[in-house]
Amino acid sequence: MSAQIQQERKSYYEILEATQKGDVDVTRWLEWFLVCLGGAFDQAETILAAVLVKARFWDRFAVTELNERQRSMINRLLDGFEGKLTSSKWAKLEKCSQDTALRDIEDLLRKHVLTKDSAGGRSTSYSLAKIR
Repeated sequence: MSAQIQQERKSYYEILEATQKGDVDVTRWLEWFLVCLGGAFDQAETILAAVLVKARFWDRFAVTELNERQRSMINRLLDGFEGKLTSSKWAKLEKCSQDTALRDIEDLLRKHVLTKDSAGGRSTSYSLAKIR
């Protein structure tokens, strides 16, 4: 709830000031509070869904041997990696050579952790495999 109030702090201070300067009717403040509480529940649900996806993923691949670069990149992808994952981005983010990045990716493709996206050639990109 505090994170939601922080996110809506401008309206929080506005409704708080209006309530303090007005009469003893706190109906508008309670309405604001309930809307804010609903937003906090929605945000908590979103966070919990992401945590469950990550937990299911790691449960599915618990016995799969992965190196630290692979684990690091998978966690980035699970945490909402922006854009398309390419071998160049992998090499840059994991501070390794292009060849090492490609070997890591090919290993994950063989283990069905990653899938190759439909566009190929120089624009080849990869995504996490769907977990059922």
